[in-house]
Amino acid sequence: MSALFVPSPLSLIMVAPNGARRTKADHSALPMTIAETVVAAKACFEAGAGALHAHVRDLTGAHVLDAGLYRELLSEMRVAVPQMQVQITTEAVGKYTPEEQRELVYKVKPDAVSVAIREMVPEGEEDQAKAFYHWAFAHECAVQHIVYSADDLDRFFDLAAAGTLAGESHQLLFVLGRYAASQESTPEDLVPFLEKLAERGKGQSLDWAVCAFGHRETECLVEAVRRGGKTRIGFENGLWNRTGERAIDNADRVSDLVSALKEHSLMPA
Repeated sequence: MSALFVPSPLSLIMVAPNGARRTKADHSALPMTIAETVVAAKACFEAGAGALHAHVRDLTGAHVLDAGLYRELLSEMRVAVPQMQVQITTEAVGKYTPEEQRELVYKVKPDAVSVAIREMVPEGEEDQAKAFYHWAFAHECAVQHIVYSADDLDRFFDLAAAGTLAGESHQLLFVLGRYAASQESTPEDLVPFLEKLAERGKGQSLDWAVCAFGHRETECLVEAVRRGGKTRIGFENGLWNRTGERAIDNADRVSDLVSALKEHSLMPA
């Protein structure tokens, strides 16, 4: 465990194949079980995704923060797609407390986890959050900080300056469209994040990515890469390719993005 731990760079393309809320009623190819998630992840890796943002579900199909299920998924992924990075989530979905979110990570000890700033660090719990972030750093667990707005990003910079967050290199995820009308994002939604990044992020080691809800997901992600960022794509955020047609599956979404990035000379042809 190194005091000089620096997270591995985010993959250019991370796939989020299911999320916490959608089910097969939304799309028949949305993975619900661990076995289905592993199959989807392997297909997405072959299509061009280098990392998996993983959610697990219980027997009823509900999103759960279950350490045993996450350990099972990580074990299966090491066998099926050992080259693929796997990031677990602490998403609260309105039912998990910061303490329960932290306990999941303590039990699983993953290589990577995504954590929403507004969920993990409510006002008054900065000390508990600091202990968590410094534990993650000590255990070489890469934390990607999820921010839903420029205000969230401001809070991130404040927490980093106060020493609540550990390390000198940080990963971020800018979420576009989560609270927009009908959860539809546009490339312009990226502007407030980039303005705040320019204002407060100079001289800092920040590795950032974007996810975007709705029909214009691919377009938003292409803009993110054009502006120096990385991407998270998949059925958690959008079911549609840039043609407007529903994607066949998550690998189809990855292929759609790869094709678009190549067309814009943002990936090797």
